[in-house]
Amino acid sequence: MTKYEPDLSRLFHALSDPTRRAILAQLTAGPQPMAKLAAPSGFALPTIQRHLAVLEEAGLITTQKLGRQRICTANADGLDLASHWISDTRRKMEAQTDRLAHYLDQLIRKSDDL
Repeated sequence: MTKYEPDLSRLFHALSDPTRRAILAQLTAGPQPMAKLAAPSGFALPTIQRHLAVLEEAGLITTQKLGRQRICTANADGLDLASHWISDTRRKMEAQTDRLAHYLDQLIRKSDDL
């Protein structure tokens, strides 16, 4: 049974929403105020605040208050957990496929010898 990883689940939950992915894409250009992040979506500021809270909880962004504005910054290190999980899972799946291919090659050789 797979061990439950709450951090990984939070990360994939945060990335599962197209609005949150769009916000992250905006932040790749650099830190931006919350109000600027809300403009392209057409959502009200409280809705964007909830999306930002999910992204921050997952470790994908950081926020800080500067005067009357809340500035959001992307955190590329937040993607490391997903990247490691994906690469590890890919490696295991490819190893399984390689073993299957090797087994099938052996079966074909045996049938050719008959």
